[in-house]
Amino acid sequence: MMPPDMEGHGDLFHLNEEQANRYTAACLRLASLIAALIWILNIAGFFIVDRTMMNMIMPLSILLFLVPSVLEKAGMNGRKETKYLMIGCFALGIAMLSAVLTMHAVLAWSCPIILSCHYYSPRVTRFTTFAVLSLMLVTFYLGLAIGVWDSNVMHAVEDPGSASQRLGYIGRHMSTGDNIYVRGFNFYYLPRAMILVLVHLISMTLSRRTHALVSMQDRLVRDTERIRAELDIATEIQTSVLPSTFPAFPDREEFDIFASMTPAKEVGGDFYDFFMVDENHLAVVMADVSGKGVPAALFMMIGKTLIKNHTIPGRTPGEVFTIVNRLLAESDKEGFFITAFEGVLDLSSGEFLYANAGHEPPFISRSGSPFAAERVTPGFVLAGLDDTVYKTGRIMLSPGDRLFLYTDGVSEAVGTDDSLFGRDRIGKALPVSGTVSPENIVRAMVDSLRSFTAGRDQADDITMLCLEYRAGKGFDR
Repeated sequence: MMPPDMEGHGDLFHLNEEQANRYTAACLRLASLIAALIWILNIAGFFIVDRTMMNMIMPLSILLFLVPSVLEKAGMNGRKETKYLMIGCFALGIAMLSAVLTMHAVLAWSCPIILSCHYYSPRVTRFTTFAVLSLMLVTFYLGLAIGVWDSNVMHAVEDPGSASQRLGYIGRHMSTGDNIYVRGFNFYYLPRAMILVLVHLISMTLSRRTHALVSMQDRLVRDTERIRAELDIATEIQTSVLPSTFPAFPDREEFDIFASMTPAKEVGGDFYDFFMVDENHLAVVMADVSGKGVPAALFMMIGKTLIKNHTIPGRTPGEVFTIVNRLLAESDKEGFFITAFEGVLDLSSGEFLYANAGHEPPFISRSGSPFAAERVTPGFVLAGLDDTVYKTGRIMLSPGDRLFLYTDGVSEAVGTDDSLFGRDRIGKALPVSGTVSPENIVRAMVDSLRSFTAGRDQADDITMLCLEYRAGKGFDR
């Protein structure tokens, strides 16, 4: 935790200091109005203070109360010393008033101490209390000569008049053993100083507690910013490991492929992949890891790497998932799992072998007909049970057929009315024309989702892939 006396080290403290300076300047503008009102009332005869003295002191007090506003307008609000100048002007202004209203301004002395709490700084509160106690002592003795006559302190009802006459009166009393300075200190200053010390202790408690709370909030803000930065990096890493260069295989005319992932605000576990198993077989993968955050993203990268490494010539997708599932289940300590779909396309025959581990069913368009969800039997999720055996399914694709894979971020996208996009909308949103490329199909789906969600933040990544089988090099779309 930040030590109590450390101030202004965090953005929150700096912001609060600027706000407290503005608040202090506003309070002192109000104090200047009150001082002006007292001045006017004294001129009108409501007080018994010497008008000549009042006419000299009051303008100085009002001027001191307005200095903080001048400092604020001069662009000094962000400097560390500004708060001390503002509090100092407040205390000096009250000292001017107290010099002529010595016995009547005691409540005013507590105002700077209370106001100092707004800086959430025990150091500022200590400085203010020390300044107030010091100035109050000086102005008390100054007030004996020029301030309002107090018969309790002087032991006399009649005011001798001028400052020199008062000092002579005090000297005569001291020669008889009546030390007015000591008696005044004990009678007037000490009780009021003790009250101000009590106000100081209360203000220090408020300053320390608020400073601790703001320190905690400042740490939380910084931790949140750090985590957000780390999540942004994780998102970039997650995106960078996915194939993103299109056309992906410009020298292969047997197929066309395009994929897209729109990450949610929080790092997720969606991933897609496609790669050549050998010269005649193309593998495509679509998967979604449970959970969010960096751990899910790391588990995603492990799963993606294992699936790719174990997809080798002669091994079916079911066998790949059986091996990968066992490896993931053995190392999974956090309880993650993966829904996944992998298919391997024989480019010469159109045979598409696949395995489904609890994933969304693919949509297929045959020779330009509308897309429809393919009936596939889902197996259990990967990393669920280590002894799961996955089956391999088979679909025959003809030249011109398209395959659309996606994660549940597509089907479960939330619209403005809280409804889900759903599979029915997927089939209707996918373009029917046989001349539309896989890239345009994916982009059309992205546009449909964007229109449906109307910019609403989504809780899951939106990932999709479209594959068009073109067969031999002589195939004409």
